[in-house]
Amino acid sequence: MSIERSARNPAAPAFPARAASPSASTLATRYSFVRGQTQALVAPLSPEDCQIQSMADASPTKWHLAHTSWFFETFVLELALAGYRAFEPRFRSLFNSYYNAVGAPYARPARGLLSRPSLDEVLEYRLHVDRQVLALLRAGDLDAALAPVVELGLNHEQQHQELILTDIKHVLCTNPLRPAYRPLPSAPLAGVQRLRWRAYDEAIVPIGHERGGFAFDNESPRHRVLVPAFQLASRPVTCGEYLDFIHDAGYTRPDLWLSEGWDAIRTQAWRAPLYWEEKAGAWWYATLAGERPVQPDEPVCHVSFYEADAYARWAGARLPTEFEWERAATGIAVEGNLQEGGAYHPRPSAPNDNDDLQQMFGDVWEWTQSAYASYPGFQPATGALGEYNGKFMCNQVVLRGGSCVTPQSHLRATYRNFFPTGVRWQFSGIRLARDAR
Repeated sequence: MSIERSARNPAAPAFPARAASPSASTLATRYSFVRGQTQALVAPLSPEDCQIQSMADASPTKWHLAHTSWFFETFVLELALAGYRAFEPRFRSLFNSYYNAVGAPYARPARGLLSRPSLDEVLEYRLHVDRQVLALLRAGDLDAALAPVVELGLNHEQQHQELILTDIKHVLCTNPLRPAYRPLPSAPLAGVQRLRWRAYDEAIVPIGHERGGFAFDNESPRHRVLVPAFQLASRPVTCGEYLDFIHDAGYTRPDLWLSEGWDAIRTQAWRAPLYWEEKAGAWWYATLAGERPVQPDEPVCHVSFYEADAYARWAGARLPTEFEWERAATGIAVEGNLQEGGAYHPRPSAPNDNDDLQQMFGDVWEWTQSAYASYPGFQPATGALGEYNGKFMCNQVVLRGGSCVTPQSHLRATYRNFFPTGVRWQFSGIRLARDAR
């Protein structure tokens, strides 16, 4: 079946060839799994939970459910099926995030005002899209050029799975009742690895994704970078170590802070990571399982780039560059405390007596000092999908490694996450680096 550019979608996507094209049956199985996992994440929530938008940066769960379906309808079904009729034409604007090439998106800060369509109608929309996409895949009728777009859509949905959890945590934590998302497993605390430093000599190293397997366009082209000698901490910074920073007046010392960071802590009254609260001389934090005392051995989480940078200065270190991080992570298996484990909260590292790197994947996204910018020779895809990453390469910082709410199959050493410097609602933490000694 050839791809026909629909008059309703003149900006038909052309995804780069570096995305893999799995078989139709494999793609159908993966499609069912990923879409089902999204439904499982939403299962503990009420319709009221799914409606709330607690801040402009977050989106209602209902919107995430609809937008991920909108992606497949807009970029797959409209192109694969001649004469395709949209489930509801008005959804084209309501659930468009930022793809201006296919129409004007509904204002992001107002997504919580969309009491209609109802959650039931959104779920019906998902079923409609799933039936159509799976019918194409199972019949082998999907044009080969659209298979990479389906794979992109599944990775896009995994990003929104993570956002569903981060956003609903913010929703529930703004409720004075501090409700839990659901009871979550707690691992026995067994101490923590003493922080050690892993040394790396100066080297010219390959950076970026190699051909073969899925990757986002911002991970390419693969290129060489001179990485000077450096040292990387063996694990992320813990809550106990961050408490030392707080107790040493870290939030009141302007010498530790970037100018914008100092402005942020004064105007927003930051004195600890997001979700932390001091009660009767003890620190507590809100989690997806409800309120708990802060555990000193867990990786510190929900800190902004400004806080990560200030802590690193206080500790006599710095944040790693993304190239240092990728060099260190290359060859390490993508495993750890990730979404599939169901903890949805950072856990301590395992005690040992060596300098092996721990928790490079999972637990917390790790801030780097690298501005989010294109690699040499980067070219965004043509059409609407070219808006996926490239247009955000301004005023953002790269994070690496994934968190406790990131799907395992979504990650790799070359993965580049990015957020503005003041963001704290993501599961973001700190791994220190320093120059060679």
